Amino acid sequence: MITKIRIRGYRIYNDFTLYPNPRKNILIGDNDAGKSTLMEAVSLALNGRIVGRSVLEELNPHWFNSEMVNQFVASLNAGLKPSFPEILIELYLCDDAELQLLCGAVNTSVPTTACPGVFLRIYPNEEYQDMLDEWLKNPTDLLPVEYYTCEWRSFADQELVKRPRVLSVATIDSRTVKSSNGVDYHLRQILSDHLEAPEKAAISLDYREIKASMTLGALAPVNARIGALGAALQAEPMALAMDQTSRTSWESAITPYVDSVPFSMAGLGQQAAIKISLAMKRHASKVKIIMIEEPENHLSHTSLRILLDRIESLASNEQQLFISTHSTYVLNRLGLNDLHLLSRSQPSKITDLSPETVRYFQRLPGYDTLRLVLARKVVLVEGPSDEIIFERVFKDLYKKSPMELGIDVISMRGLSLARCLELCQSVDKPVAVMRDNDGVDPVELRQIVESLLDGKKRELFIGAVADGQTLEPQLIRANGEDQLRKILGVSARADLKTWMAREKTEGAMRIAESQEALDPPKYMVEAAEFIHNA
Repeated sequence: MITKIRIRGYRIYNDFTLYPNPRKNILIGDNDAGKSTLMEAVSLALNGRIVGRSVLEELNPHWFNSEMVNQFVASLNAGLKPSFPEILIELYLCDDAELQLLCGAVNTSVPTTACPGVFLRIYPNEEYQDMLDEWLKNPTDLLPVEYYTCEWRSFADQELVKRPRVLSVATIDSRTVKSSNGVDYHLRQILSDHLEAPEKAAISLDYREIKASMTLGALAPVNARIGALGAALQAEPMALAMDQTSRTSWESAITPYVDSVPFSMAGLGQQAAIKISLAMKRHASKVKIIMIEEPENHLSHTSLRILLDRIESLASNEQQLFISTHSTYVLNRLGLNDLHLLSRSQPSKITDLSPETVRYFQRLPGYDTLRLVLARKVVLVEGPSDEIIFERVFKDLYKKSPMELGIDVISMRGLSLARCLELCQSVDKPVAVMRDNDGVDPVELRQIVESLLDGKKRELFIGAVADGQTLEPQLIRANGEDQLRKILGVSARADLKTWMAREKTEGAMRIAESQEALDPPKYMVEAAEFIHNA
């Protein structure tokens, strides 16, 4: 299992460290937060290759962190002599007996740490120093990667030429582009691991004999005719034969079928589900680490639910799972306590989330917890009408909507206030919560969630009982009945309180769209000021 991931200089990561969970890791973040880059880096360090090709074959200047490269070029232009940018990916592994051959202290850990691990480093090749010096005379932000080299070693300082069996990994990306024969590199790797060595040898032997029989069969009359042409220089007989070299091995000729349909012609959702199932059903001795990118892609809600059930049932203590997602459903179902919120600097990890709260959100997989976790600041309200009116109040105060200032107003829709606050606390999220008093003293209501509030990042705001039990009478008290009728366009014949209770959302929309001045309830103003300054 991976205990620590460190990435320096690779794509968006300048210097990044993640401490993954031993079993399950749910990776979330905004677009370009680095979810795919993290998985790619892990796969690169585990395999020493990328999509089946060597690092140096695929290496290009855009692999290097742009911030690091810009600083390098700026230093050169300032007359300094900085070192060339490098890429370093380190994977620290658990101290298992089977990993001892990888154990050593050749890593960047401070203080020095001796443990099993591997690293991949991309750096300037000293053999090309003359060319590098020439490039330095007129540097650009496109590094001369042609003069770079790569080393892949264990922490024991032993060079690695192929992935050690103890570092088995399966990568499933539902967005993977299919290869020309319909089976991508990762699926070929997974299928190959399902076969034992004697089975592979038997298949290879039969395939070679089949090709040989074609040479003696259908190609025989063709060869007789070609041989009579005397085309060779010394009149040696020329003939056609089936290629027996490794580039035409059985792995490249065999393709899986699904319900009598070639795998490449199956739906993309079906392909992703098959890859995931095959990878997770392999014995732990065959695969230790499984990485799944966005399992929700190409799947209907029902199919996604079936797939997540399968992932949960197949997950074992001997396998480490990494899943990136943009789906709240995936996040809630697979477990909020395994969440890593990624950014370009350092990740945030949910801490001390109670098992009861995790189960609570698992039972409500449709609730938009992902939106709550990704927001920079949050205002939690009880329902849609509170959300609409608060946004009007906030814009009146600050001349911009909450979203323009990075504040997301989210309706709890009847969810437990304590559960939502616990989630915000676990990711250290600034949050202002508003709720009705429902005729109960606000001091008493506050006591229920007191341990989750700190007055700096998390605070609860409740209107006074004397001003009304819910938002509607609070608005009447703050504005006066005549002014509020004017804002809402409600005639004197209608009972204003009854109309507002019956037409909550419609009333909120009218308030939001009205050009008339609105005096908001005091607790709403306090909530807006708190979150604006948090």
